[in-house]
Amino acid sequence: MKTTPRQISYLVLAGIGLGATWFFNLRFMAESGGAFDVLAFVRAGYANSASSSLSNDLLVGCMAFLLWSFVEVRRLGMRRWWVYPILTFGIAFA
Repeated sequence: MKTTPRQISYLVLAGIGLGATWFFNLRFMAESGGAFDVLAFVRAGYANSASSSLSNDLLVGCMAFLLWSFVEVRRLGMRRWWVYPILTFGIAFA
């Protein structure tokens, strides 16, 4: 199977999303004493109106994606559907 330019674009965007997200996740962990405190992370996402807007936008987009992917997984008969929510919250939505 030949790799298409669209697939390459998605791969590049996924890599950028992973790198950009985890760069700041690791910085947050370093600033928090080396641990990833989920509650502190969520609180920081609502530190001001701008970050609250971005956090809510990300949350709604993530939920829409998970709902859509759940429907598509069932429609296509894909196995291991549970991997997608884990990756979405464990690695990055991007």
